[in-house]
Amino acid sequence: MPSFRYQSMDRGGALATGTIAAPDRASAMRLLQAQGLLPMQLDMAEAESPAKAAAKAAPKSAPRGQQPAETRSGGIDLGALARAFTGNTTGRPQLKRTELANIIRELATAIEAGLPLLNALKTVRRQAAGKAQPVILDFIIERVESGRPLHEAMDEYGPPFDEMIVGMVRASDASGRMSEVMHQLADLLERSVELRREMVGATIYPLIVACMIGVSIIIAVTFLLPRLMAPILGQPGVTIPFPTMVLLGFADFMRDWWWLVLLAAVGAVIGFRRWIAVYANRRKLDLVLLKSPIIGPLLRDVAVARFTRTLGTLVSAGLPILSALKIVRDTLGNVVLMEAIDGVQEKVTTGQSLAEPLEKCGFFPPLLVQIVNIGEKSGRLEPMLIHAAGAFDRQVNTSLKLFTKLLPPVLLVFMALIASFVLAAILLPLLEMQKSLGG
Repeated sequence: MPSFRYQSMDRGGALATGTIAAPDRASAMRLLQAQGLLPMQLDMAEAESPAKAAAKAAPKSAPRGQQPAETRSGGIDLGALARAFTGNTTGRPQLKRTELANIIRELATAIEAGLPLLNALKTVRRQAAGKAQPVILDFIIERVESGRPLHEAMDEYGPPFDEMIVGMVRASDASGRMSEVMHQLADLLERSVELRREMVGATIYPLIVACMIGVSIIIAVTFLLPRLMAPILGQPGVTIPFPTMVLLGFADFMRDWWWLVLLAAVGAVIGFRRWIAVYANRRKLDLVLLKSPIIGPLLRDVAVARFTRTLGTLVSAGLPILSALKIVRDTLGNVVLMEAIDGVQEKVTTGQSLAEPLEKCGFFPPLLVQIVNIGEKSGRLEPMLIHAAGAFDRQVNTSLKLFTKLLPPVLLVFMALIASFVLAAILLPLLEMQKSLGG
């Protein structure tokens, strides 16, 4: 009978490690739970095959596909620099989130139909499209054929398999519910793609309007205004009003120093990226965004919906609550909220319930706190979180609609103020000229 190495936590929060004999991972997990232990990691502890021993003796490559920044000849690897610049530090083919969700869905369907994991992977490989999918699936199939678990193969490949995907696949293997958990993972990925598309759809129109306003103002002030004002300002006795002086000065500055404006814009972008790379500065910006009147409620609703759905999916897949919180933390995208989850995780580690620290941090709505409290007391936390995620998704849609309805009027008011200033700069000299001619 095979043995399994485990890391677990008892009801008092103490960590424990050891080995347990069981026919499979699912049985080992049930035995640990029967002993009052909460499994955090469960790996097979079996004798190494010759292939594995040879693999360990071979030189190891960089972890998760990372490549050295310099070649053996001592020169700089331009490919590595390009990968770092584009964000792809592994140099391996990547997948879009939608493609990844489709692959996981197909794999879950094949396993649900009764195919063994290796046969299911090969079936999905035969249907692979594009250039990246065959490369990624061949890599995973090769590792699984050598005896590696699926989650280890994904973790070794690196992106697009992040910590959340690897953790859920590990949990699916340990729980013996691989097809069910893989379907849940595909649902989670598809919902994250839909949420991102909704966010882009809600912001693209206001951004287009803002860009058109900016371009129109620059063209009007730089080219049109000086030509309109030239005949008027040449008249004797005409006093130049303050708005006209401001716009004409701006036009002269843009005409003579446009290159400096471009350099300043590039420098501002680079400076902002370096500024926001500092943790304290990023925290200040995220806190300001959360407290802003229009964007703040939208960001909170999006974070709460993502937190609820991801946590419910991970816990229902069999991941311990502490491991699930650690994964959820990295999906929020806001430093302030991530710190709040760190505090929640610390309190849960000491034995407190999940609802109490969620309520004290002040960033999560009372409805979520109440749902978590009831779910913990009733022992139905996972399904209640999944059902609550639907309600928070609807709240996100409402917030997005409110955002798209409020932002265009704000931009229009801003445009009206600028247009009024430009109009005043044009009309005031005309009135001055009329007075001088009338006098």
